[in-house]
Amino acid sequence: MNFLETFGGYALGLLGAGLAAVLAGIGSAKGTGIAGEAGAGLVSEDPSKFGKAMILQVIPGTQGLYGFVIWFLAFNKLVPTMDVAQGLQILAACLPIALGGLLSGIAQGKVAAASVNILAKKPDDWSKGMILCITVEFYAILSLLASFMMLNAISL
Repeated sequence: MNFLETFGGYALGLLGAGLAAVLAGIGSAKGTGIAGEAGAGLVSEDPSKFGKAMILQVIPGTQGLYGFVIWFLAFNKLVPTMDVAQGLQILAACLPIALGGLLSGIAQGKVAAASVNILAKKPDDWSKGMILCITVEFYAILSLLASFMMLNAISL
């Protein structure tokens, strides 16, 4: 029990920061992978569309960046002597971007893959696909803001 009282808060804070980076990163990796598969199929048929396909693939990568930003902010709040309640606050503050980044990254990858189809069939309308992707991005940004505001509200 002494170990939990001494290091439990710090461990919980590390867990929260780690989850923010890892889960949002997984969402981005999965999302960019989905979009990249669709883009690779298109580029194999029409290499001139590589640049636009790459832009659509990169869009789901932002969630990983958002998770890393929250990891950095949370990590800078951690002190080895923090109590369990403080560690739980940091863990809770990291959950919005951890879960929001995971789920929105995958969803955005699916939208980006569908947008590659727009690029393939109606190249002049490919920006409409980008707008559809940005709609999903809005929820990743809300998750980022929620975690950011929650972390800023924690005073150690």
